Amino acid sequence: MAAVIRLLRPSSSSSLSLAGRSFSTAVVTEAVKSQTYTQNPAPTAVDPKGRNVQWVFLGCPGVGKGTYASRLSTLLCVPHIATGDLVREELNSGSNLGKQLADIVNQGKLVSDDIIISLLSKRLEAGEGKGESGFILDGFPRTVRQAEILDEVTHIDLVVNLKLPESVLIEKCLGRRICSQCRENFNVASINVKGENGRPGISMAPLLPPPQCVSKLITRADDTEDVVKERLRVYNEKSQPVEDFYRGQGKLLEFDLPGGIQETWPKLLEVLNLDEQDEKQSVAA
Repeated sequence: MAAVIRLLRPSSSSSLSLAGRSFSTAVVTEAVKSQTYTQNPAPTAVDPKGRNVQWVFLGCPGVGKGTYASRLSTLLCVPHIATGDLVREELNSGSNLGKQLADIVNQGKLVSDDIIISLLSKRLEAGEGKGESGFILDGFPRTVRQAEILDEVTHIDLVVNLKLPESVLIEKCLGRRICSQCRENFNVASINVKGENGRPGISMAPLLPPPQCVSKLITRADDTEDVVKERLRVYNEKSQPVEDFYRGQGKLLEFDLPGGIQETWPKLLEVLNLDEQDEKQSVAA
């Protein structure tokens, strides 16, 4: 509870001291200028070689924040903290808070700042206690108020904003499946969007399950068309101002996904000035 109070408290000497105790980080060597990358992304001034990065991933529900944040966390040896996972853990806990969250999530509404901050605060403190250094946040902040609170307690180096057309996002969300036994995530949607008005096409092959999982696939309760559209509406209304917040700080990097993982991953690494092989060799050494 004390951590939540600190997070909600206006900027003060105590909040500054908490920021000082937060994760040390390899900072961006120069403020990243907001721009959009499509087929031919250019390298940025990011210098993540120390790997103690403190990054945020933004983007509409279903865009793939978790997929790319998780891959980067493995590559850079920093924890991937997804507020969606924190919420789902609480949902599965059987607590009173979990029951409240179930109603909110199933209606496609945003979870309140107080709840998200409480869950995130506990996770950050637990990580700090284990000696974690750096992080990649996924799904937070979702409002300007959350971004302001985050600024009070820690430093964010870079904010990566992943982008896809709404029609593609809806199709992706409706195609999501989970194996009820192994809990792996799959997607049965096959997406092919022709390029138009100077924008490149988008092609995403389905991520199909192995034979042993086919009969065990389930759909998330909140992955219905009405709920997905409501989530996107709420995001556009409440969360897009967060992009302006970080754009004003010179930290926003906008990235249009060109396709699935095979097409997007190498382009994203190029934009972030990362070399996968070099990073793996560095970790191995």
